[in-house]
Amino acid sequence: MSGLTEDVAVRLALAARALPEEIETRDLVLGILEAVGEPITSAKLNKIRLGRLKRIDVLANIDESYLKEALNFLKGRNIKREPEPLPEVVDYEDGDMPQSVRVACASNSGDKIDGHFGSCKRFLIYQLSGEEMRLIDIREPEAVDDDEDKNVARAQLIDDCRVLYTISIGGPAAAKVVRAGLHPIKLPQGGCAPEVLLRLKETIAGSPPPWLAKAMGQDPEQRARYREEAGA
Repeated sequence: MSGLTEDVAVRLALAARALPEEIETRDLVLGILEAVGEPITSAKLNKIRLGRLKRIDVLANIDESYLKEALNFLKGRNIKREPEPLPEVVDYEDGDMPQSVRVACASNSGDKIDGHFGSCKRFLIYQLSGEEMRLIDIREPEAVDDDEDKNVARAQLIDDCRVLYTISIGGPAAAKVVRAGLHPIKLPQGGCAPEVLLRLKETIAGSPPPWLAKAMGQDPEQRARYREEAGA
């Protein structure tokens, strides 16, 4: 099942397990692929109906009770997942990491950047320099009243950061983030926060673009002097 997202792979595996033993996982996947087309996505699985399952050749003679249970799994229902453990926060005091920048990552699970700015469960807060990276805080947005602006509240929660990584952020929300002093970066495919930030760390250690040098509180001349003094 290469090329499938983790969510789709879990749904297919559990659906196959709910069917009689003579139904191989591979045959189910091929049948689903024929029914919904390539690629198999969560959105496509959500739209499958019982009647469509019955028309898949390998499932044609399977008792409906099995098909209903498999269908629930295909749609992502009744799936209990253990939450990924959160990464460990490391002690940090202002001044510990010279020439560093604070970064917020929109996250729903573990150390992944997999959340939308407006709906993510938490923000992972990293302090990052050219030499070191530390997770210094994990912040969970609180519920806001109907008359409050959720996006403004979220921006204020991370307004000590200068960079925001998120899989998605709307235009109006992005404007509020920028007004709070952050530079939003969209990663539609997401990623593991330490791996993504490692690339930013290497950029900081090398020659950061003007917007990043500014986020670190440096003007271009200051950066050039720093690199000369460091022997770069």
